[in-house]
Amino acid sequence: MASPTPLTFSACSSASSSSATLYSIPPDTDCVSDGSFSSAAAGFAPPVEDAAPTAEDPSVYHLSFNQDCGCFVAGLDNGFRIYNTDPFKALFRRDMDSCGGIGLVAMLFRCNVLCFVGGGPEPLYPANKVMIWDDHLSRCFGELSFRSEVRNVKIRRDKIIVVLAQKVFVYNFVDLRLVHQIETALNSKGLCEVSHTSSPMLLACPGLQKGQIRIENYGSKKTKFVMAHDSRLACMSMTQDGRLLATASSKGTLVRVFNALDGSLLQEVRRGADRAEIYSLAFSSDAHWLAVSSDKGTIHVFSLKVDSGSLATLSNDRSQVVSAPNPSNGLGISSRVLPKYFSSEWSVAQFRLPEGSEYLVGFGQQKNTVIIIGLNGSFYRCEFDSVKGGEMTQLEHHNYLSADNFLKPG
Repeated sequence: MASPTPLTFSACSSASSSSATLYSIPPDTDCVSDGSFSSAAAGFAPPVEDAAPTAEDPSVYHLSFNQDCGCFVAGLDNGFRIYNTDPFKALFRRDMDSCGGIGLVAMLFRCNVLCFVGGGPEPLYPANKVMIWDDHLSRCFGELSFRSEVRNVKIRRDKIIVVLAQKVFVYNFVDLRLVHQIETALNSKGLCEVSHTSSPMLLACPGLQKGQIRIENYGSKKTKFVMAHDSRLACMSMTQDGRLLATASSKGTLVRVFNALDGSLLQEVRRGADRAEIYSLAFSSDAHWLAVSSDKGTIHVFSLKVDSGSLATLSNDRSQVVSAPNPSNGLGISSRVLPKYFSSEWSVAQFRLPEGSEYLVGFGQQKNTVIIIGLNGSFYRCEFDSVKGGEMTQLEHHNYLSADNFLKPG
């Protein structure tokens, strides 16, 4: 059978342009939704236990969790590798035929479809292209090309979202047709969050002003702008249903939680007093907890007062949340007469890591567990006491780069 003719869709404007090429009809993207990984369903080869270890660990250019933190993927200088988080297990490795790095990789739950962007000194693909890969076929079935470097990619079952330094593009998954284009302030980190279990989609990205968030509700077709911080945005995270949005600024001292449906501020928590670079924010699946990682080397877990399921009945009066007395100050004095620092809400639980590496945090499949992954190859699974709080208990610690030496290269 002859190869299918590429279908090219124009997605251009006078200010910026992109092009989408679909080599073939996208594969079936039904996902394995339970806690166990299915090699057959995902099109991944099973591990081979008796393979000899490699001499050197590869360089890690990118790490990301899948949508429910059941897996994470590492983009390397020679391919990518996928791991299960609970329990920890190396699931699959794909060493590319040609040498070259993957600087950004995004998973779609536990499907065989991933998105790549090249990275490192010798990128496998250009940094201005998103390659859509089907690992069952071991090839790309589509690509999205841009005039500038791709900063981030988000995938839903129905959409692919590509983030550039000052633009966000939204494409239909099935035909790679451009459906929306958003202008943003300078967004070198590629900040963007989308809902995954709600349909239509909610999307959050920087607005056009410093510290501003833009929230797109594709159901109501409404756009909401929220002034989240005085400083530039540094990190954000959204619950899977899209109801809650957490943000941090370049100062890294405060994290704010918003109702993404109406933009109201629900809660403000304090990571610390010193400036810090926030690496990641993560909500627990029930939206009862929020985890934060930063360059200070401490993972913080905060208790959230708002259940995302009850947001529809919340008042829009911000003062009900912001000025509420905070029992955590422990001073027996009304928070209204204290400096803001002393009336802040502090983390319930903490876990201390060696400084010097970037760590991402997510919540495990088991209750009150946290998953931590680092660019240095570290994997931690920890448990926190939801009542007493304090230091977390370490349950697992692995070097994930060494763990997958026994997987047969794809």
